[in-house]
Amino acid sequence: MNYSITKQIDEHGKQYVNKELYQFNLEHFPQDLAGRYEEVGLVLKDENDNIRGGIIGAVCWNWFEVDKFYLDKSVRKMGYGTKMLAEIEKIALEKQCDFIKLDTLSFQALGFYEKNGYQVYGSIDNVGREFTHYYLKKDIQK
Repeated sequence: MNYSITKQIDEHGKQYVNKELYQFNLEHFPQDLAGRYEEVGLVLKDENDNIRGGIIGAVCWNWFEVDKFYLDKSVRKMGYGTKMLAEIEKIALEKQCDFIKLDTLSFQALGFYEKNGYQVYGSIDNVGREFTHYYLKKDIQK
């Protein structure tokens, strides 16, 4: 048989890789965690219904993973980030997650996450040749 590697990936290719990896992972996780994947999103809106930020993440087996978290400059340091994290933590607790994990770059929000109880469990230096990429986790209190 001949195989080829292409530089393109279409929707069919993405779906195949995602589905097969998911199925492979299911073989290794406990049965009670099978099928536990749910996307979650929070959006911060102003009085005119304009979006000013949001969190995009997912419940994955026994944890909650924050994929993206952004707040407009105009609403930073006003407490909304902390309120949004608290809401994610509440959702994670309701979904019986054991922990939340997320990542940030050194010029982003490391101090903010640490102030909210997240602990660094790993990092990669020389990101963008001058920054550090931090990986953080917070255990959920049950």
